[in-house]
Amino acid sequence: MTEPVPFDFPRDLTKRTEPTVGVWNRLEGRPRTTDFDRALRAEIRDPLWLLTRQWQLGEFQASDGGSPVTASYTVQAASVSRFKPFDGNPVELPPEQPLPVEALAERRALRFTSGTERVSFDLRLAIGRRWFKLLATLPLGLGELLASFRAQYVKKYPIALPDPLQDKDSPRLAHPEVWASMQAMAGRYLDGYQLYDHIKYRGGTAYDGIEELLGLTLHKQAIIRLGLELRDWFDTLIQQPANIQPELKPTGEDAWDGRHLEHNFSVGTTLPGGAQKTLTAREYPGGTLDWHAFSVDANLPLGGTRPPKPFHRTVFPAPVRYAGMPLPRWWAVEDGRTNFAAVTPDSTDLARLIFLEFALVYGNDWYQLPCDLPAGSLATLENVTITDTFGIPTVVEPANAGPDQDWRRWSMFSLDNLGADPVAADTSLLLPASVPKIAEGPALEEVVLLRDENANLVWGVEQTVRTATGEPRRGSEIAAESVAWRQRHQPAQPPGPPLAPVSYEVMNTVPEHWIPFVPVHQDNTRRSIHLQRAALPSAIRPADPAQPRAVVRPRTDLLREGLDRGEPYFVNEEEVTQTGTRLTLSFQRTRWRDGRVVVWLGVRRGTGRGQGSSGLRFDSVIDTP
Repeated sequence: MTEPVPFDFPRDLTKRTEPTVGVWNRLEGRPRTTDFDRALRAEIRDPLWLLTRQWQLGEFQASDGGSPVTASYTVQAASVSRFKPFDGNPVELPPEQPLPVEALAERRALRFTSGTERVSFDLRLAIGRRWFKLLATLPLGLGELLASFRAQYVKKYPIALPDPLQDKDSPRLAHPEVWASMQAMAGRYLDGYQLYDHIKYRGGTAYDGIEELLGLTLHKQAIIRLGLELRDWFDTLIQQPANIQPELKPTGEDAWDGRHLEHNFSVGTTLPGGAQKTLTAREYPGGTLDWHAFSVDANLPLGGTRPPKPFHRTVFPAPVRYAGMPLPRWWAVEDGRTNFAAVTPDSTDLARLIFLEFALVYGNDWYQLPCDLPAGSLATLENVTITDTFGIPTVVEPANAGPDQDWRRWSMFSLDNLGADPVAADTSLLLPASVPKIAEGPALEEVVLLRDENANLVWGVEQTVRTATGEPRRGSEIAAESVAWRQRHQPAQPPGPPLAPVSYEVMNTVPEHWIPFVPVHQDNTRRSIHLQRAALPSAIRPADPAQPRAVVRPRTDLLREGLDRGEPYFVNEEEVTQTGTRLTLSFQRTRWRDGRVVVWLGVRRGTGRGQGSSGLRFDSVIDTP
C-alpha cells in the first residue's frame, strides 16, 4: 500500500498535476437584490484574483510574432480553352467563353425525327413563322406577290397530313390533341425545319426552287442572306452540341453518358512553362456545376491553347468574422445569436468537433486575403509573403502539399487525382465559368428506372412522354390511347369457341410505357453483368395469326439511345439502386454575364421512389372467357 503524496499547492499549480487546476468556470454576477445595476458593473475587488485569471487564460505567455499587416502574392490563372465530351472530339473555346459550363456539359441535340416519323412540330412551326417574318422585311408589298411567295414555300416544305391507313402514322393519329393539331397545320403552315435543314446541313440556300416559280431575281441575294440569318437565329435560340450530324448521330456530341446515366466531359488548360493539365468531370448529374465535380486526369492529354496570365497583388489581410465568434477582450459581451452549447457532437463526429474547435479556440487567428480571378480559369498560387507589424516577412507554404494519397492530408477547394498512381497533390484552384441560378422548365420527358424483384427485371417506366407536337403527356395515357386506337383500326381475328373451361397463358401483357432491361454478361467476363434494353410484344394481336406481334419501342429520347441507329443500349447495373433512378429531360434557361439569355435542353438525374411491380407473369392458368 503506497503512501499518499502530500499536496503541494505551488508545485501542483506550476506543473498542473491536479485535475482541479485549470477548471474553466463561468464568470457572472450574482446579485442579492432586485437591482442588477451593480452586478452588471463587474467591479474588481481583488486584483490578485484578476491576475490569476489572466494567467489561467494564458495571457502572460508571449508569442514572438506580430499581426499581419500586408501580404503579397502571385497567381497564375490558366484559362479553360478546350472542352471534350467523353466520346466526342475536343472543341476549342473562344477567349470570351460564350456559354456557361453547365450549358456546354448538359446541352443535347433537339430531336426532329423519331425513327422515320417527324416530331417536334412546335419547333418546326416556330422556325416557319420566323421565316415569314423575315420575308416581310423584303420590299414585296402586301398584295398577291407576297401571298404567292409564301404559298410556294408552304408547298415546297409542307406539313403532311397523317394517313389513317398507314400504320407508321399511328403515333399522330392515336391521340386526339395531336390529330387535331395536325389537321390545323397540314397544308396551311410551313415546316420551317425542312428549310433550316436544307440550309444548315444540305449546303443549299433559301432561294433554291423559288427562282423558277416566281422569277424574283432582284431579291435573290436578299433571300439568300435572310436564309443565313434564319440559320444563325435558330442556332443561338437553343444551344446544341457541336458537330451535329442528324443522319449519322442524331444526338450529336453531347456529354451525356447513357451507360452511367451521368454527364462525362473534360476541359483542358495550359500551365506555366507550357505544361498541360486536363480536368475531368465523370459523375455530373446535372444542375449546378462547381469545382468539386472535377478531378485531374493525367491520362488524357487534352491541354489548352492559351498561355496563363500572372497576377501579382499586394493586399491588406482582414480578420475572419462570423456570427458567434469569441471576442478577443475578456470583459466584452459576446453575441448570443449563436448557441455553441446547443451543439452536442458525438466522440466519432470528427467534422463537428473540428468545427467547434476552430470556432471556440482558433476563431480569431484566421485572416483572409482578397483575390479576384477571372471565371473559367485554373489558378495556381506561386508564392505568398506576409509582412507583420515588426516588418518581418514570412513566406507561407501551402498546407496541403505532399503526396496525393497521404491519408493525413486534408484541404478545402483542392482537386483530387484520378487513378491510384503515386503523384503529388494538386494545390490549384478551379473557378468554373458557371452561373448561380438556372431556371428549369417543365419536364418534357421523365423516366424512372426501378427494380422489379418479382419479375427479376429492371424496368424503364416512361412517366412523361413528348407528343409529336412537343407537348408533355403522361406515359400511361399515351400508351392507353395508342392501344385503343390500334384495337379500333386493326381488329384481330376473333377467337374460336372455347375447347376447355380453362386455358394456358404463356405470358400476360404489360403496359406499353414499361420498357424492360434484362441482365446480360459483359464481354469476356462470367460474373460481371450489365443491363440491356429489351422489348416486349404488343398487346394487340395481328389480324393474321401467322404474323408475329409488333414490338413495343420506347417513346422517350432517354430510352431510345442508339435505337434509330440499330445499336443496343446498355446501363451499368450499379446505376439502378434499390431506391431507383429518376431521369428528367427539360429546357434550362439562364442569363449569362453579358446579359444574353441562354437556353438548352438538358438531362438531370435524381433518386426514385423505391422498387415497383409490373405485374408480369408467366405460365398462368386462367378461366376461358
